[in-house]
Amino acid sequence: MGSFLRQWLETENWAYSLLFHAIDIGLVVGLAYMLLVIIGEKRTLWVVRGLIVLMVAAALSREIGLELLSFVLDKMVVGSAVAMAFIFQAEFRRFLEQLGRGDFLQLFQSSGEIAPKSDDVIDEIVDAVKELSQNRTGALLILETSRPIDERDFSVPGVRINAEVSKELIQTIFQTTTLLHDGALLIRDSRIVAASVILPISERNASRQLGTRHRAAMGITERVEQCLCIVVSEETGSISMAERGVLNRPLTSSKLRELLRSRFSRMGDREVVSPQLRSLWQRAISGSVSSASYMTHFLVSFFQKDKR
Repeated sequence: MGSFLRQWLETENWAYSLLFHAIDIGLVVGLAYMLLVIIGEKRTLWVVRGLIVLMVAAALSREIGLELLSFVLDKMVVGSAVAMAFIFQAEFRRFLEQLGRGDFLQLFQSSGEIAPKSDDVIDEIVDAVKELSQNRTGALLILETSRPIDERDFSVPGVRINAEVSKELIQTIFQTTTLLHDGALLIRDSRIVAASVILPISERNASRQLGTRHRAAMGITERVEQCLCIVVSEETGSISMAERGVLNRPLTSSKLRELLRSRFSRMGDREVVSPQLRSLWQRAISGSVSSASYMTHFLVSFFQKDKR
C-alpha cells in the first residue's frame, strides 16, 4: 500500500508539473497570438520576428554557457523591447486600453481588413481635393481604413451627416461661408459620416511651414492606426497625406489617386494574419484537447495496472 501511494504521489507530481508547463506554454502562445493580431502588418511582423530571434539566441547562448554573448544579447533584447514600445505606440495603446476595459475577447479579434473603396469613390474624393487645391480652399479629410474610429479619439466628434460621397458635397462643406468648414470630414466606406470634426494636435516638433490642419492630420494618425488624412493647405493649395503620424507632401492629384488606390486595394501591403492565426489557434486547441484526453487515458490505465 505504501509503495502504491508513493508511486501515485510521484505520478501526481509529474502530472501536475506537465499540466502547469502546458498552461504556461498555452498562455505564451495566447499572448503571442494577441500581439500578432493587434499588429498584423507585414513590416511590423518582421520586427517582431527579429526580436524573437534575439530572444532565442540569448536563451541558447545562456544554456550553452557563453556568458559574454548571453550578456550582450540580453541587453540587446531589452533595448529592442524599449524601442518597440516607441515604434508601436498605437498597437500597445490599443492592447492596454482593451485590457483595461476588460474586453478580453476583442484582444483575439483582428482590427479588420482594409475596407476597399471603389474607384468611383476615390475619384470623387480626388476630384474634390483637386478643385479645393486649385481654389486654395483649406480642407481636412479622414478616411477610415479598417474598423470605425472610436469617437473618444476625437477632441470633438463633429456634426453627423451620413451622406453619399460626392465631390460637390465635399467642396460645399469646406467653403468658408458654411458653418461646417472648420474641422475635418470623416469618410467611412462610401459615405460621409460627419463634418466639423475637431482632431487632437500632434505633439511632435513640426516644421513652421505646417499649419494646424497638418498637425491635426499627424495627431489623429499618430493616435489612431486605422485611418489616413488628406490635407489641402489654405495658404499654398498644396496636397498632403498623413498616415501613422508621417506626412507625405507635396502631392499631385494623380499621385494622390495612385496612393489611395494602392492603399485601399485588397492587394495592399497589409498582411491579413488573423484568419490563418485563428485556424492555427483552433488546431492548437484541438491538439491540446487530444493530448489531455490521451494523458487522462494513460493515467487511468496506469492506476488500473498498478492496482492489479
